[in-house]
Amino acid sequence: MNSHQTTRTVQASEIDGLNHVNNVVYLEWMQDIAHEHWSILTKDNPQNNNAWVVIRHEIDYKNQAVLDDLITVKTWIGEVSGVKSIRHFEILRENTLLVKSQTTFCLIDLKTGKPARITESILNLLKPTK
Repeated sequence: MNSHQTTRTVQASEIDGLNHVNNVVYLEWMQDIAHEHWSILTKDNPQNNNAWVVIRHEIDYKNQAVLDDLITVKTWIGEVSGVKSIRHFEILRENTLLVKSQTTFCLIDLKTGKPARITESILNLLKPTK
């Protein structure tokens, strides 16, 4: 599985009026790790003609994170076909699942702004052979 993870400590600016991490912050963490993972995948083969845009989020909030919690954010690539790719996410505090999510991305051609079929070279980046 082509996965990536990072850790972070919850900051005061990420806490909402209910004294836990705001739901939007989890989404920002997912966006950040997706971008970071794509940058790692393309470091030797930049894909400058295309970009990924979100067309669907599914987010299940299971537990809360609070100030100073050490959080692990994980992502991996799921199904890839046509112009779409599904990316999965898990956000954990130690072994406690806080958020489970999947996002459907559409590949677009930056010149036309229209969906672009996922080529074999991009598929190889997303799903390298073992």
